[in-house]
Amino acid sequence: QVPYQPSSPRQVANTLALLRGRTGKTVDLGSGDGRLVLEAYKQGLRPALGYELNPWLLCLANYRAWRAGYHGKISFLKKDLWKVNLSDCHNVIVFLAPSMKPPLATKLLAELPDDARVVAGRYPFPSWSPSSTLGQGLDQVWAYDIKEVRREVQGRAQQSQV
Repeated sequence: QVPYQPSSPRQVANTLALLRGRTGKTVDLGSGDGRLVLEAYKQGLRPALGYELNPWLLCLANYRAWRAGYHGKISFLKKDLWKVNLSDCHNVIVFLAPSMKPPLATKLLAELPDDARVVAGRYPFPSWSPSSTLGQGLDQVWAYDIKEVRREVQGRAQQSQV
């Protein structure tokens, strides 16, 4: 269980700025009240969906989507992020605790296509180098292009074999 902390307006803006100009399926892992998914949809990232286990937050997210006029256009699913297949996702948003980042990094590298971008909020992935970053302090977000991350990880693996 990860404690719920809503994203600030600046975190949302920074996250979506790092996804500007991109296309394809966009998911928020641990989508909370849905604000990042709503904003992604507004900015043309479609389909946009969130995975969340907390039933109260799912209810709130669906209410917010309905209130914004997006009922049936955005999906919020009660699914464990460890059990979903992300192979068709091109944009992944992750605002999760640091302890979840190492195992999540392994899952993302195994499943995401080369052209995928991961945007992390609050905490970076400790073993990945970001392709770009935006904001400062609590509002900072990090973008990782999976093709570059794979190249970096493979390079480290080859060096350790020498």
